[in-house]
Amino acid sequence: MHTPNDKALQRFLADEAATIAFGHALAHALQPGLTLFLEGDLGAGKTTLTRGILRGLGFNGRVKSPTYTLVEPYVVSNLYLYHFDLYRFSDPSEWEDAGFRDYFNPESVCLIEWADKAAGMLPAPDWLITLAPEGEGRRIHLIANTELGAACLAKLASPPGTPT
Repeated sequence: MHTPNDKALQRFLADEAATIAFGHALAHALQPGLTLFLEGDLGAGKTTLTRGILRGLGFNGRVKSPTYTLVEPYVVSNLYLYHFDLYRFSDPSEWEDAGFRDYFNPESVCLIEWADKAAGMLPAPDWLITLAPEGEGRRIHLIANTELGAACLAKLASPPGTPT
């Protein structure tokens, strides 16, 4: 059984390198079927964190914000990862019109920036990740909202090779 303390994590990330390193660590806790909401103002580090996750999964190519394409697909480490940016949506119904529902399945991980732009249309997030400026760096808050999210968060807290 998970206690409330098992369902949240926060860290201070001093700079871009720390954000990428934390994303790298998050990558090792992911498993197919997860939905992650990435929240924070413009420039908060959402795409930088995603870059770190992808690096942690072994992807060495260019990672760009999907602001104009709406979604960037990646196939890495036998995992389908979809990075969404819904900033340009003006109405939640655009989610349905875009045909993104099929991306959410047991074989994929979906990271969504600006999920509030498709309110009521998205599945509930397994992880809610919030990035906020703090001094010269940023503070990251991760909340596990589901049992799957809590199990993956427990993997993050365990040293590599430790059964969870």
